[in-house]
Amino acid sequence: MSRSPNRRALLVGASATAAAAMLGGCDRLGNAEWFRRTLKTGEDANMFVQRLLLREATLAPEYAEADISPWFKPNGTGDPPDRDYKALAKAKFAKYHLVVDGLVEAPFKLSLGELRKLPARTQITRHDCVEGWSAIGKWTGVPLADLLSRAKLKPEACYVVFHCADTMDQGNSLEGGGDGEGTDEVPAGNANPSMTKQSGSGESRKDSGGQQASDDTAASGGSPVRYYESIDLVDAFHPQTILAYDMNGQALPISNGAPLRLRVERNLGYKQAKYVMRIEVVESFAHIGGGKGGYWEDQGYAWYAGI
Repeated sequence: MSRSPNRRALLVGASATAAAAMLGGCDRLGNAEWFRRTLKTGEDANMFVQRLLLREATLAPEYAEADISPWFKPNGTGDPPDRDYKALAKAKFAKYHLVVDGLVEAPFKLSLGELRKLPARTQITRHDCVEGWSAIGKWTGVPLADLLSRAKLKPEACYVVFHCADTMDQGNSLEGGGDGEGTDEVPAGNANPSMTKQSGSGESRKDSGGQQASDDTAASGGSPVRYYESIDLVDAFHPQTILAYDMNGQALPISNGAPLRLRVERNLGYKQAKYVMRIEVVESFAHIGGGKGGYWEDQGYAWYAGI
């Protein structure tokens, strides 16, 4: 089975490839924001070479049913402790709604049932974790491109941020304050570490996604630090980038991200956000969390995790 170039192979000869591209006078690359940042850091160099050698629609390898792993190890959180999430799970996500907003002309929200009625894509792909393990799974879900097209992106839109329900921390001394607005119905979660220390009562405080702070964190003066991730529009509109609600022909298990998780198949595992509650389209993620584009990125991981 043929495979796309791996990360190591793509990085070999990166400088020579970049020079050739510039000598060729590629206007399309030259006008791209990521190209203008190229070679400033190793991360940008990796992104440049991969985007140069892989066409935007190049697919990650897909596998046969026989290749599916007998057990797909859950990455990250296995069962979010959040009170509102547990209430949704107990009701089999009947009251769950995905919110799509931000820099869009037509924000909307959809129930899990409504998402399941939309055109779907099924793909069998390999999940590669930064910790060194891999697993192959079968995913079915809604192409992210369809949701973004429905929302009608504004011209200044550059990135898509996924706000999730899984709590990572309860806050620390490095975190600042902030409030946000959201819906009363959706526990979208504050995935933003720099927004977790808030003032006000437990009744009045809400995080950036609209989730009411839980009683225990209200008592300590801060709301939970929740997982969040972001990708650019190239990855967002890739045909294999989906919001998956089924895994291996069954409803997505809680341990693997129910009711909805991101699959962005040309990226490492930490980009595959689980428990997605809200999709926010932004011009920049500098104001979100630690400004690095994701929970683990705020801890030092590379934002671009292409493989």
